[in-house]
Amino acid sequence: MLARYAPRSGSIIHKAYYQQPQLGLSRNQSRRTFVSLDVLKDGFLDLAIALPIPPSWPAYSTTIILCTVLTRLAFTVPFSVWSKRRQWRAEEQVLPRLQSEGPVIAKRVLEDMREEKVRGTKEELQTVHRTRMKAAVAARQKELFAEYRCQPTTTIAIPLLTHTPTPFDSESFLTLSTLLHPDPTATLPIALGFITLANVESTRWFMTDQQREREVEAQKRREERIAKGERFIEPQKVIKSALRLISVGRILVATMVPGVQLLSSTVGFPSSSTLQSVVLYWVTSATFGLVQTWLFDYWELRRKRRLSALASSSSAPHALSSSSPVVSPSSPVVNQRRKK
Repeated sequence: MLARYAPRSGSIIHKAYYQQPQLGLSRNQSRRTFVSLDVLKDGFLDLAIALPIPPSWPAYSTTIILCTVLTRLAFTVPFSVWSKRRQWRAEEQVLPRLQSEGPVIAKRVLEDMREEKVRGTKEELQTVHRTRMKAAVAARQKELFAEYRCQPTTTIAIPLLTHTPTPFDSESFLTLSTLLHPDPTATLPIALGFITLANVESTRWFMTDQQREREVEAQKRREERIAKGERFIEPQKVIKSALRLISVGRILVATMVPGVQLLSSTVGFPSSSTLQSVVLYWVTSATFGLVQTWLFDYWELRRKRRLSALASSSSAPHALSSSSPVVSPSSPVVNQRRKK
């Protein structure tokens, strides 16, 4: 008899559970999430208790920071080093080879135009040659990137994917009792925005003199093209402007975070707990990214200085040999030696 009515009674209890008001329920009874992370949550809380953290430090906040740093060291830094080495391979192997093949490509394009008997004025022929030259160089560059395994799209996309936020990062901090009080001054969101903006603007802090000169020359060429009436898109400026807007937008998102507040109210916890834990995670991750960017830029600066020093030292013997006087057979010195 009991087994006969067990399913019905279970369904009645389940229905009554969802019909009762949520205000009187405990935290464990009212929690409902679209992903079950109880095991990971309990493990995280046990880790916060087990770590030898000083009593004066907030245990959960310190654990969030430590877990963020360790996660970035384990997942993002290796991909960043991998991306940097691919970038160096493109600069040291692909671009020099492409520059050396430039005259050959230009000659081949000119021969193709002669075989096709392309006619027109001098300016029209130059425009056709320039257009075909760009297409041929782009195709050859793509082949070299594939040969040396340093495609720019993969080099840029893979490290960015390691920085994308996931629901796991938000849900794993929903029960942090030490972060129940939000910051009324919005210090963490503002700090998050400034750190993100510094990460965008710090790319110019470690530029060499040669890079600055090339940038000035490129700016002059862009101004000349604009004066001629040409329209073109500068991807670097577009990306940098978008990142600046994202830096400002992160302040607003970190201050309000409507999606996190909705998830928190659905779960039944205060929104400030979720808000502050996620913002603390973002601030820690952004700070780690800023320090990582500085270290990688300094590494790049030292590498370029070393390469320029090697290039100057290798060109010095050639300069000395070219500047040394050459004694011809008909010179007075040779004639005097012959007379002796």
